[in-house]
Amino acid sequence: MRLKADLTLLGVSIIWGTAFVAQGVAGQYKIAYLFNGISFLLAAVILLPFIPKGMRSVKISRPHRLWILTAGIILFIASAMQQVGMLFTKVANASFITSLYAVFIPFLLWIGFREKPHLLDVVAVTLAGCGAFLLSTQGRFEVQPGDSIELLGSVFWAVHFVLLGKFASKFESVSFAAGQFFIGGLLNLVVGLFVEDISILTAPPLLGAILYRATLSIGLGYTLQVWGQKHTPPTDAALILGLEAVFAVIAAWILLDQFLAPIQIAGCIIIFIGVLISQLKEWNSGKLDHEHLVEGR
Repeated sequence: MRLKADLTLLGVSIIWGTAFVAQGVAGQYKIAYLFNGISFLLAAVILLPFIPKGMRSVKISRPHRLWILTAGIILFIASAMQQVGMLFTKVANASFITSLYAVFIPFLLWIGFREKPHLLDVVAVTLAGCGAFLLSTQGRFEVQPGDSIELLGSVFWAVHFVLLGKFASKFESVSFAAGQFFIGGLLNLVVGLFVEDISILTAPPLLGAILYRATLSIGLGYTLQVWGQKHTPPTDAALILGLEAVFAVIAAWILLDQFLAPIQIAGCIIIFIGVLISQLKEWNSGKLDHEHLVEGR
């Protein structure tokens, strides 16, 4: 089951990487909250028919509602900061800084759950951070006004990862995903109606970006993330999902004929090595093919 979960998360990283173009389109139109709001709400609606029939007729428990609400609020904050930050910084900066959530997760687990980071996790996240730096910035990082927003947002992404791994794993995946999408989307939409021009949503490229993000990046990707994190520890999941930056660059190289510098290729290789190292502790203990519920290691 663990191997299946890891492969699922790898698929999610591919989806997120190729869908990064949609967020770039929103950035060109200088829109963040409305883009997030419509995308998340549409994804929630799309998921409704896929919620197990038993869940539709049963009253959702109070703990289930509480964690859906909490996850939705954190998702709102993280997604809003990521998209708003992209209005004031380079895409390369945003990509690198956001990827730092993988570095924060082991320390959040240590502080919040007294789970001392495994030595291999420390090595893996360090390599992933260095690789992301080379991949996103080509070794030339210039501080931009939106970088602080992206950095704070990456902390909230890390909190979201930990929450999914520790608490969402106890509940049915599709209903939990749809619930957090609805909360996150509603909050983004309400803010957007006050600070952004809703008429800009009529632009065909933006509508296409919203549809693509809602169906694949959010509807499919985030739902599979919730399921995958039931069987993969938060740090390992973050490292695997951090490969989205690699797949985003590869997709741009193949589909958009964008130049891929040797230093970026080196960054991709370093990230891959970091992910492989994160799996060594499982391979060494012979647990890779066993059920691994995230309830502490």
